[in-house]
Order: sequence, then C-alpha cells, then structure tokens
Amino acid sequence: MRRTTALRTALSTLLLIGTWTATGGALPASAADTPARPAEAPASPALLSAMQRDLGLTRDEAEARLAAERTAAAVERAARGAAGSAYGGSWFDADRGELTVAVTRAARADAVRATGAAVRLVRYDARQLDAVKKRIDALSAPDGVGSWHVDPKANKVVVNVVAGHRDDNDVRTFLDRARGAGPVAVRQTAAAPRTFAAGTVGGDPYYTGNVRCSIGFSVHGGFVTAGHCGSTGAAVYGWDRSYIGNFQGSSFPGNDYAWVNVGSGWWTVPVVLGWGTVPDQLVRGSAEAPVGASVCRSGSTTHWHCGTVLAKNETVNYSQGAVHQMTKTSVCAQPGDSGGSFISGDQAQGVTSGGWGNCSSGGQTWHQPVNEILNRYGLRLHTA
Repeated sequence: MRRTTALRTALSTLLLIGTWTATGGALPASAADTPARPAEAPASPALLSAMQRDLGLTRDEAEARLAAERTAAAVERAARGAAGSAYGGSWFDADRGELTVAVTRAARADAVRATGAAVRLVRYDARQLDAVKKRIDALSAPDGVGSWHVDPKANKVVVNVVAGHRDDNDVRTFLDRARGAGPVAVRQTAAAPRTFAAGTVGGDPYYTGNVRCSIGFSVHGGFVTAGHCGSTGAAVYGWDRSYIGNFQGSSFPGNDYAWVNVGSGWWTVPVVLGWGTVPDQLVRGSAEAPVGASVCRSGSTTHWHCGTVLAKNETVNYSQGAVHQMTKTSVCAQPGDSGGSFISGDQAQGVTSGGWGNCSSGGQTWHQPVNEILNRYGLRLHTA
C-alpha cells in the first residue's frame, strides 16, 4: 500500500541510508528493551519544531535538551545500580539539565553522585512506595478519582482527584483507605481521563469496526497500538479501507495495549509519520525517558504535539475500568489519536491510551510503555 508523500519521503530516506527492510517473516521468540543506538542528528526537523512550539524552546535549546535527556537515561541505569536497595526513584530536572536520584541512605549518596546524578535523601525507597501503590490498586476507585502513581520527587503515592469531587462521600472513603495504605498525597486534576478512540472519519491510518485509531510503532510482522481500539481477532483496515490484518492480541482494561499483524500488500517501516506535512522521525530504539524528560506524540487527529513526562507506573481510572503501569505526560490529544506514537528523540516510548482535555485548551495524556507491549507479546521493535 502507498500512504502519503511523507511516507514515501521516509521510505526514500531509509532506502538511501540502507536501513529499510521489508517484513513478513516469523515473529521472534522473545523481545527485550531495544538498545539505543547513536543517531546522526538528535531528532527530525518535525520533532524539533513541535518541541519549540509546545515547550517554548529555541531550536538550540531543544537539541540541547534532547542531548541532556539521552545522558540522563544512561546515568539512571548506573545510578540505580549504585543506589541498590536505597533507590527511591529518579527524575530529570529540565532547568538544570541533570538527573536527580532519591536515596534512603546517606551512605549510598557518594556512589550515586559518582555516576553523574544529583542526590536527594528521602524516607521511603522505591520498593516501599510500589507496595503502597499496589495496595491502592486493590481498592475499587469511584469515578471522581482520576489516577494514582508513585511520585519519587514527593516520596509519596499521589492520588489525583477530579476537580469538584474531593468532597464526594465515595471519594472521601477511597482517600481514607488509600491513606491507610501508606504515605499518600492528594492532588487535583482538571477532568476525568477518557480513551481517545473515535468514530469513523475518512483519511486516517486504520479502522476497526466503526472506530478510528492510530498506528503506534512498527514491529517485525505488524504494529503495536492501544487495546481499547479492538479485541483479539478483529479485522483492521487501512486509510484506504483495504485489509491490513487482525488484532493478534489485545488487553483492556487492566492494560491498554494490542498488536496487529501486517500483510495483504502492506509492510512496516521504522518511522513515526508526519501525516503528509513534515519529514518523519526514524525510530532507532526504545530506551525509556525519565520523569521530567521531553516527549512528543504523533496521532491521526492532532498530528505532532510535545510535552514532558509527568509520572510513571500510574494507575488510570477510566470508566471502563482501571489500567495499570501507565506513563502520564503533559502532551495533549484528541479522539482518534488513540494507539499513536509517543517518542522521545528517536526512542520509542509508548502508545497513546487516553487522557483529558484537548489540543486547543491543553490537557494530559497517558501512554502504555512500548517495552511492556514488546515483552508481553514477544515482539521486536522495527528500528532504523
């Protein structure tokens, strides 16, 4: 199938650098975090432009930030090992351009600093906070509770309550039980989260039934996307309504991920689309960006938008049920963007799940981390 001028440009670029290969063979038996590989440039002009627009940066500032975030991602792995059982989480400080690591024992601070990270002493380690969150996950959350996650900077589990609902009896009961689980902070969110699937609209990347969603990332043999977009076995059709394949696996709620096999004349390429308006971004790996790092999203409704990673391992309370291990961002999205790509530099991050707000007034969006999807289904990311 032929897509758009942008995709043809992306394919030409891939052919010129000798990295494009057609897919269609058997799936690999296992998968892991795809290692980062050095890129010739920090990002495509489209991604840099979106960062300038959405984060208020100059081009030089955007390039410098991406370089600092790549360094922080490498430092985080070393710092976690240096902290050992005293590790309390980490976050990227955009103003200072460095990673901060929380530790519970001063004796580990020098070893962590030696990796290049800043250090903050805290009371609770990451395992203690994860245990608190797990106990809260076991509770039944009412509609007025939007989500909850471990916040390493606050050294607590943060519960986000929808504005105007904090005094609801069922919300107050939930918060009392949550506080009984351990250290909890309550914050207000503007609106309840919702998924971003949409009814049929022409000229978009794929359809299943009367739902339009967005392709996430190419894997060898297909692509990954959001689970709420279709159930296992459902047929998938492309932008031109021709048959692509079927949902080979899908999970929602609890999780929000799925993968679709690709055939019938379609193929996969390791790019995030610019939807016919800008050059596309090559995908070179799936190294996870830290909290505080910049991240951009591409979707069939609102195209490129950028923001920052706000939290990881957050439980999101959709009306259909809770979804676990999500990453929260300040990026906006709208119906039809579901399943689309979240990328930091040239590293795949996850597929769009849902959020609140829109790209006119702003909002927040969650994504399901891509490495979890790859490992769950034994898939291998298609990289340039």
